[in-house]
Amino acid sequence: MKRVLPVVLGFALVAPAWGQTVDNRGAKQLSDELSRYVGKQVLNEGILKISAAGDAYKITLDLKAIAAGLPKQNLPKFDFPPYTLLVKPRGDGGWDVSSDFSTSGSIQVNDPDGQKSALIAIKDGKFTGVYDPELAAFTSGGSSMAGMTMVSRMPRQVTELGVGSSSSNFGASKSVNGGVDLKVTQAMADFVETVKIDGRVVGAVKASDLVVDLNAQAIRTKPFLDLLAFAVAHEDETQLKADQAELKALLLAALPLWDRMAGSYSFKNVAFDTYAGNWGVAQLDTTFGADGVSRNGKVDYTIKASGLTFPKVTPGWMAVMLPTEFDLRFGGSNIDLDSMARKTIEAFDLGKNPPLPAGFRDQIKAGFMANTPKFIVGHSVLKNGGTEIAMEGEMTFPGHKPDATLTVDVAGYDKIVAALQTAAKTEPVAAQYFPFALAVKGFAKTLPDGRMEWVINAKPDGSVTVNGAMLKPADPAVDDSGGGGAKLNP
Repeated sequence: MKRVLPVVLGFALVAPAWGQTVDNRGAKQLSDELSRYVGKQVLNEGILKISAAGDAYKITLDLKAIAAGLPKQNLPKFDFPPYTLLVKPRGDGGWDVSSDFSTSGSIQVNDPDGQKSALIAIKDGKFTGVYDPELAAFTSGGSSMAGMTMVSRMPRQVTELGVGSSSSNFGASKSVNGGVDLKVTQAMADFVETVKIDGRVVGAVKASDLVVDLNAQAIRTKPFLDLLAFAVAHEDETQLKADQAELKALLLAALPLWDRMAGSYSFKNVAFDTYAGNWGVAQLDTTFGADGVSRNGKVDYTIKASGLTFPKVTPGWMAVMLPTEFDLRFGGSNIDLDSMARKTIEAFDLGKNPPLPAGFRDQIKAGFMANTPKFIVGHSVLKNGGTEIAMEGEMTFPGHKPDATLTVDVAGYDKIVAALQTAAKTEPVAAQYFPFALAVKGFAKTLPDGRMEWVINAKPDGSVTVNGAMLKPADPAVDDSGGGGAKLNP
């Protein structure tokens, strides 16, 4: 519980605020409520303290007290000031929550490989929010900081991380499908991470701006807290085994965890400085979406970049092939995690070792594949001046063997071939690729707009065709009767 305490503390204010009077009796009541989620030992050892402070309660997390309970040989020094939250009861049963999380501290660890340490400083960190115990979520809030620095040291390596000003806003509301709809946005400036080995810079990552946008539909916040309370009440293994029926009921109640979770990350002016040269991206955007534990789940990812630059050591003949922008899209569908989760919850028995029966993993895998999960390459594009490569396709696994179709269209393919042909006269690597480029062109279909297209089909029997022409025949059939060895397909 000491390890997860800082994470769950802000979400464990499940007790409705009881009126406007703040006093020692109320502090005791709040302590009792929080103990369900952090454990009584955390309060008894002084790791967590709750006291009345004017019209609010002050919740203090003593990080040094956490360190005091850890093995001294592994953690000889842990120096951070206490972290505090102010929680003020509202008339509607909720809580106003605020905190100054500015801090400066260090941690130092000794192990057989040598001493390791980290220095962390957060400047002007502020947090405010309105917490609704009925939703087990913050209905509104925000945070900001002027900057953060962290320096971690290992025997030969030093990593320096710096972040400029940062701000975030978040909110939640009751979902029509049960649970909570959650939205979080964050903006960060001047991200820099530098790695040094033996005093020499070996790599650095920089970004002038980062914007994050996350949202979740129908996330099951209350069932998550119920599971946390169960874990705290069942630290004893014997009691856990005796009450595993309750655990299974709580796990089922938490499904599907959420209906849909999605988000995006947007970076500007990204630079990668390495031994191999400097790489850069003017704009880098990623998005993702994932269903919860469902019978026919979907996941989607996109990665888009523009203004790509490459190290000057890159051979000139490669310039026509290296993209200056791309838009990659991929994901999956027909993903049955619900059946897998429910069967696992039903089957496990903590009183047995192992808790799952023999062969269960194979049963789960067979059930998962029976739903015909599909890997999808959405319409993806890579561009470089006059060349453009587009692709899309999908893959399933009938009989646990791939059945795939991939369509590739290229505009400006002749420019690629010409660049390789010219470079092949002086560049051995280009000379190796040139015959391959010509062979690939021989399989192409020319479209009315001049683009070249390859439709690639890979079948479960091992055969591969390109635009209907056989590139690889089916694998030999195997005679499983025990005599005669392999047998060719007719």
